[in-house]
Amino acid sequence: MPNVADNRSAQQALTAWLEQRIPAWQKLESLLQTRDTKSDDPQQAREIITGFRALISDLSLARQTIPGSRIHRELEALFLRAHQLIYRAPANLLLRWRDIHAFESPALIGQMSRLLLYTITLFLGAMLCGWSLIATFPDLTPLFASTEMIDRVQGGELWTDGLLNIMPPSLLSLSLMTNNITVSIFAFSLGAFYGLGTLYIIGLNGLMLGGVFAFTAQYGLDDELFSFVIAHGVVELSVICIAGAMGLRLGEALLRPGTLTRQQAFRNATADAGKILLVALPFLVVAGLIEGYISPDPRFGLGFRIFVGLSSGALFWSILLFGLPWLKR
Repeated sequence: MPNVADNRSAQQALTAWLEQRIPAWQKLESLLQTRDTKSDDPQQAREIITGFRALISDLSLARQTIPGSRIHRELEALFLRAHQLIYRAPANLLLRWRDIHAFESPALIGQMSRLLLYTITLFLGAMLCGWSLIATFPDLTPLFASTEMIDRVQGGELWTDGLLNIMPPSLLSLSLMTNNITVSIFAFSLGAFYGLGTLYIIGLNGLMLGGVFAFTAQYGLDDELFSFVIAHGVVELSVICIAGAMGLRLGEALLRPGTLTRQQAFRNATADAGKILLVALPFLVVAGLIEGYISPDPRFGLGFRIFVGLSSGALFWSILLFGLPWLKR
């Protein structure tokens, strides 16, 4: 029975390898005991997370090779203890907010950099397609613009002209904030349809923006549209792309859960998205204020608008990628 002997040898080798992992488990257990004393050492927290991820693989292997054994039972107990510590509700919400902004959000952005690049590429590609479509077939403009928008552009003015005469900046800002937050939440939550809903939202927004720019260019108003968009658009579009990347991650968790169940992978992706959106969504409030007070006001020149757009975008990405430096002390 060579197959039986081979399987037995493989099982013995895996068991021996698991036993060599005992020092790593003991170290994790020691770290968990220290963490129970409310230590605020970030390096220790990172070591616990790393040890917990390795423990998941070890536990999966133990379940397959030596189910019901002493090692299996001890790993189950250690896993439950670590899971409860990592995912428990924070005792101090202020410290939890600090950890998310200073450490967790930048780390998560680094992990999802590939999906973020895909999302930005999709948006820019869709924008280029929208431009090409309307530039080639102007009759398709009603797909992207309302009749009122078309009539005003054909009359030589943007639909954004005179907005402050129709609505006060405060109400305009509130309306724009609500719309942008809704789009971002939809871009993320529709990722539950295996990422297809997110692809639709990101692609549609890119097509619309490119198509509208192509349409205004036909009447020489694309420069004015750029002047209107640039101040708030950098942050606004960045947040939407971030939300889209999180939606794709949600879809990926459902399609490829790895060693986890789909429910566990979905829960983890949702928790990660909550942390990033906690950092990103408040910037839509900033973008809404800019769009309500600066973008429609003709007193602000193009140079100032570009400065506002680039500086707010730089602040947004620096916080998202590197965290808040003074919170790491």
